[in-house]
Amino acid sequence: MKPAQMTYEVAIPEKITVTNDHGVFKVKGSKGEVSRAFIFPKIAISVQDNKIVFTAKKPTKREKAAIYSTEAHLKNMFHGVTNGVTYKLKICSGHFPMKVTLKNGILEVKNYMGETVPRTLKIKPGVEVKIAEPEITVTGIDKELTSQVAAAIEQIARRADFDRRIFQDGIYITNKDGVDMK
Repeated sequence: MKPAQMTYEVAIPEKITVTNDHGVFKVKGSKGEVSRAFIFPKIAISVQDNKIVFTAKKPTKREKAAIYSTEAHLKNMFHGVTNGVTYKLKICSGHFPMKVTLKNGILEVKNYMGETVPRTLKIKPGVEVKIAEPEITVTGIDKELTSQVAAAIEQIARRADFDRRIFQDGIYITNKDGVDMK
């Protein structure tokens, strides 16, 4: 038999304030503020006494998965507003000297594999990109936004139908928020 009701609590760390406005959570910390909508018809989410309480009547696997996924997203938001999120990428150019520049929020990759037309990427607001050859650092407080920009930078210098073991030119993520990628 299924349990009648499930209650799950997530503690809010010190120096962080969380507000809930009709399913839109705003997490405010020392680095800034991040907001995200969590709307589930069968799950009631509320902020009570320095903790976030999830309540579901007769939860199924889907509701339980939604609760645990929301907990992971909230913990990422807590980490972002207190410590920030940093991704590091490495510029690798073996065949042709690649030039990467950042001007007015647009990242340009010039002379990638000898191409004459530069590849460009518009950087999303809320994310800061710094270039110090041969490393690119992407920082922000929203983990999703920061990781999307880092992945887009990696994808801008990608060539389909080429073996990455032989043609190693490109831009690759080397560090995801303190975890080395090897």
